[in-house]
Amino acid sequence: MDNPSIETKQAIPDPVKQLSIFMENKVGRLSDIFRLFADSGIHVMALTTLDTTDCAITRVVVDDPQGAKELLWEHDVTFSESEVLAVEIAGEHDIDRVLASLLQTEINIHYLYAFVSRPHGRSGLVISIEDTDLAVHILNTHNIRVLSQRDISR
Repeated sequence: MDNPSIETKQAIPDPVKQLSIFMENKVGRLSDIFRLFADSGIHVMALTTLDTTDCAITRVVVDDPQGAKELLWEHDVTFSESEVLAVEIAGEHDIDRVLASLLQTEINIHYLYAFVSRPHGRSGLVISIEDTDLAVHILNTHNIRVLSQRDISR
């Protein structure tokens, strides 16, 4: 028997890529990595940092994930790549609309953070979520724009 919720799922083509960069807690290390991006013309569109005693994890969404990965490999920087959900919001009032839409279907959010910048000055959220395909369907039915990697590239 087919599961009806699976039939309604919509995969997003060209999903947004997040790079989680692992680095030692050392003064200037984060600056060094962001300088590498800037010198290579890679724009950081969204970021968040989790600081622990031994290391820091900086999650970034960039406009050129392939270029960023090559740059990090070239400089022996440890990182992982994952797909995240990105949505466009008109402002802070839309955060509740996004969260309420996801809550309706009890989709678990692992974490979220805001874009620093986006083309055309629009705001956005990056969301690490339990079921991306179902979330895309739910957000689309609530007229919330789900972004692709192309939407955030310059």
